[in-house]
Formats: sequence, structure tokens, C-alpha cells
Amino acid sequence: MKNKIESLLFVSSKPLSQKKIAEILKVEATTVKTAIQELTEDYNSQARGIQLMIHNTKVQLITNPDNRAIVEKFLKEEQLGELTKPGLETLTIVAYRGPITKPELEQIRGVNCSLILRNLMIKGLVESQDDKQLMQTVYNVTFDFVRYLGIREMKELPDYDKLSQHETLEKVLSIKPEEQEE
Repeated sequence: MKNKIESLLFVSSKPLSQKKIAEILKVEATTVKTAIQELTEDYNSQARGIQLMIHNTKVQLITNPDNRAIVEKFLKEEQLGELTKPGLETLTIVAYRGPITKPELEQIRGVNCSLILRNLMIKGLVESQDDKQLMQTVYNVTFDFVRYLGIREMKELPDYDKLSQHETLEKVLSIKPEEQEE
């Protein structure tokens, strides 16, 4: 149980509620609470670079506060650094197709996009928000990104109408993930 929770916390870009973890793992909330207490002891009792933070009922993996200076320096370099090819590709898809869910983005790209999305959010280029209708997190480019490009709206991007509704993308997105494995 602990390793499953640890994996979920590792890939999540935001804190997860204990209730949400229990729903995902299809276990009782008390089981999750016990496992989280054990994980907290594992992480926070040793001199480790990662710790477990619990705030109210939400849980998140965080860096050790003792390493703050080095982490800030690294993140500043990451934030100011150039975009990688996968990062630029992901940003382009979000710009033309946003708001877009992570599963849709991964279906288009064919790879896990968790870290790339995290890095784009750190750079202030992409933002996430909960879509109540879809009951999922959706990603969109930020106001700063649009302003940096010097445009007033996304429709001013080159070939926006053609690329944002491209029939090949519509076909890819219409395929269910279980159908792709066949």
C-alpha cells in the first residue's frame, strides 16, 4: 500500500487528499491514513531530500526545507533555461488544443507528460485548473505566455483554425486507450 501511495504522490503535480487516494486505490480511508502515517515516519525521521507534507487531509511529497537554497538555485536555472524539444512540443499542443486534459495530451504525444507539464507550469507557461464538467484537471497556456508571444488571443497563432481542429487529431482523440493497445 505504501509504495502505491508513494507512486501516486510522486507523479502528482499537486497535493492529493487522502479521500482521493482511497478512491484511486479502492481501499478504506483508514488504510490510506495508516499507510501515510508510516510513510511520514519513513520520510521525515531520516535526513532525506524528500519529505512528506500533510496539511489538513491533503498530502504531498516536498523537498527537505534544509535544501531550500540549492533547490531554489536549480529551479531558477530550470525556469530560465531553454525549452526541450518535448517541452516545446507539449506547449504547442496545449496552445492549440487547450484547455486539454493530461490523458488527451498523452494520447496525442504517445508518452507520459507529467514531468513536462510540471516544468512548463514552473516556467509559468502552462496553468492547470479543475474542470467540474469533465471532473478532471485541464491545462491551458498562461496569460504571460500569450503576452510574451505578443498576441491578444490564441486565434492569432499561425494556422490556428486549421491546427486546433485538425481531423487527424480528432481521430487520435476518438480512439479509446484500450483500443490503442490492440
